[in-house]
Amino acid sequence: ENNRDTSLEEILEIVKGPDFPTGGTIIGKTAIEEAYRKGRAKIKVRAVTNIEPMTNGKNRIVVTELPYMVNKARLIEKIAELVRDKRIDGITDLRDESDREGMRIAIELRRDVNPNIILNQLYKHTQLQDTFGVIMLALVDNQPKVLNLYEMLKYYLMHQEDVVTRRTKYDLNKAEERAHILEGLIIALDNIDRVISIIRGSENVQTARESLMKEFNLTEAQSQAIVDMRLRALTGLERSKIEAELAELQKKIDEYKAILADKNKLLTVIKTEISIIADKYGDDRRTSIGFDEYDISMEDLIPDEPCVIARTNMGYVKRMTPDNFKSQHRGGKGIKGMQTLEEDYIEDLFMTTSHYVLTFFTNTGRAYKLKAYEIPEAGRTSRGTAIINLLQLAPGETITAVVPVKIEDIKDDDYLFMATKNGIVKKTPCKEFANIRKNGIQAMTLRDDDELIEVKLTDDTTEVMMVTKLGMCIRFKATDVRPTGRSAMGVIGMNLMDTDEVVGVQLNNQGNTMLIVSENGMGKKTDINEYAVQHRGGKGVKCYKITEKTGNVIGAKAVDDTREVMLITTEGIIIRLACRDISTLGRITSGVKLINLDEGVKVATVSKVRKNPSDENGSEASDENGYSEENIATDTQEDAVDIQDKSIDRLLDAAEKDQQQ
Repeated sequence: ENNRDTSLEEILEIVKGPDFPTGGTIIGKTAIEEAYRKGRAKIKVRAVTNIEPMTNGKNRIVVTELPYMVNKARLIEKIAELVRDKRIDGITDLRDESDREGMRIAIELRRDVNPNIILNQLYKHTQLQDTFGVIMLALVDNQPKVLNLYEMLKYYLMHQEDVVTRRTKYDLNKAEERAHILEGLIIALDNIDRVISIIRGSENVQTARESLMKEFNLTEAQSQAIVDMRLRALTGLERSKIEAELAELQKKIDEYKAILADKNKLLTVIKTEISIIADKYGDDRRTSIGFDEYDISMEDLIPDEPCVIARTNMGYVKRMTPDNFKSQHRGGKGIKGMQTLEEDYIEDLFMTTSHYVLTFFTNTGRAYKLKAYEIPEAGRTSRGTAIINLLQLAPGETITAVVPVKIEDIKDDDYLFMATKNGIVKKTPCKEFANIRKNGIQAMTLRDDDELIEVKLTDDTTEVMMVTKLGMCIRFKATDVRPTGRSAMGVIGMNLMDTDEVVGVQLNNQGNTMLIVSENGMGKKTDINEYAVQHRGGKGVKCYKITEKTGNVIGAKAVDDTREVMLITTEGIIIRLACRDISTLGRITSGVKLINLDEGVKVATVSKVRKNPSDENGSEASDENGYSEENIATDTQEDAVDIQDKSIDRLLDAAEKDQQQ
């Protein structure tokens, strides 16, 4: 329907921003809104870049799209000049790798430099970031005027009304003229013998024309059209064709008159013509819109929808939507979870929603945060985005744990429990992580030879279980660790042997059995009650029998029989197993073969999948998309870092089906 009362606010919900033919990314919605509200603004446009890790430990910045009207050759010359003049230090190589597949500039960096710092310097000193001035200037009543978006569209519509009105009047005039001639030709055909006699008997054209006008009451235009025709053509005219053409013209005349008489029909014509143009020339948006730190209302524009987050060992991350997967029945063993680099593998895969805050913890004890929606969305088999493109990580810093939380759900007695590979633990109130700077904050102070390996969301009602790679386990109450601030170093949680290190930390409320998996694909479950509660700082008890056949322990998960687990190999293959099918054995055993591995392949990590207890046949009531409201509900926050959504197994089933096809 035509809506003349549309407001600027309603238009801004539809028109997101300029779209440049060369792509790029507009930085921030603030400038766009200013342009559309006031008619003037300066919009920053950045090149599309990615930071790619290289096999030699270095990184390279890859540019795949440039701001509009930026010359690639001059840009490369400018970067080379900055390096030559030492205004930018850390670039070792600069190559134009563009080909028929697309534009690509590779900027290789020294091993010791932070790629984000180099990228920011390039944004500052080159046209990798450019500014476009917007001024929406138009002639209104022959006077130049700066218009906002609403006014611009209003005057454009008025102009289109004028154009269509003038065109319709012209078409109507032409149609009426032609119809008038055809009416005269029909009269001539009805009296063809007399018409021919008059023409032959006339001394000249003027006499013939006047005689026809007098004889048949024709107009000058009609009689002139008859006289202008050769007699052979005149006698050869077919009455049916003339009548058909006249009828068609009459329809057009009626249509033209209706358009001129009815404003709504005039607007319908404009709408139809614009739709035709949109269908013919419309294409996918090329310029993305990024958010900067000053866009305070950006979250309001993003729906809080379920999403799947995947992270690899080598630092790639992506966000997927469950809507990309079709609900399928069970089948298959393993799927390729995402495209990875050689020797890379999926380390984290969990369900959350787009407004959740993802707190990333690194091996150096620092914490960073992203909203889930800030992670670029990608397909199931896509590699994803290097996380150093999203977080300002220091050289050598890697992500070891991710905790998704909903800020409004945090309570005063909620804590983040942290553990290091050397058995040091600490407990810090969640509220101390409410304000994390863009470049991160220190979550835990570590010794030089130690690394943060696990972070859990917990409270004082839980018990902690720590498992080591040499098959030891300790269980103690969370209250044994007193709360400390972010900068604290922590206390001894487990006393380790010299060559041992912690590989897993679980909470007792996450399951009634402890699943322990070795690097060679062996594993078992043991009743949690077989692990007596001790005080923190002890050596623990034996929980797994290490042999040459089993290899070291790589992970442990607290599970129950409603769960499935995923074993993820160093080749990125995901294998799903029902926990109820895994043997429950005593503490000092090696377990059974869980997965057959090719030579040189190891199990890299183990993750949990939430299962519906009523789901015995691999199906359950769901909506038309295969997802029920229950499917997308997350578990308790204590278990949030694991695979916590009931529908994640459906995603894997669907992916298996895709692969088999």
